[in-house]
Amino acid sequence: MEAEDDLDDPERLIQCPYDKQHQIRACRFPYHLVKCRRSHPEVAKLLATCPFNARHLVPQADLADHISKCRDKVFIEYDIELLEQPNSPFVWGMTNSGMNSVTSGQKNYLPSSVRAPESFPYTASWKE
Repeated sequence: MEAEDDLDDPERLIQCPYDKQHQIRACRFPYHLVKCRRSHPEVAKLLATCPFNARHLVPQADLADHISKCRDKVFIEYDIELLEQPNSPFVWGMTNSGMNSVTSGQKNYLPSSVRAPESFPYTASWKE
């Protein structure tokens, strides 16, 4: 298995799933997949795309095994966990930890040299 440092290297070479002779730099890999898929439609029919990372193309028979082991699944599960938290409203300029200490009145988080606009530079057509 690759070291974690190698996974972040945009210059590392990745083998194309459509043509085993192709070695593509990681930074160009998504573009290559689109191009090579068109060139090899018969191979594309045999491959399935991982639901967690579109760069992962595996044989259809191996998709269930890949899904159970895919390291990108962790990121999706974490995002879902964040969405399911009931007490995490978004307030611009505030962190969740600061939500409990909010009192009446608003705090301006802009630097002293910057002034917030009094109104929007446009009007909504449905309000006219």
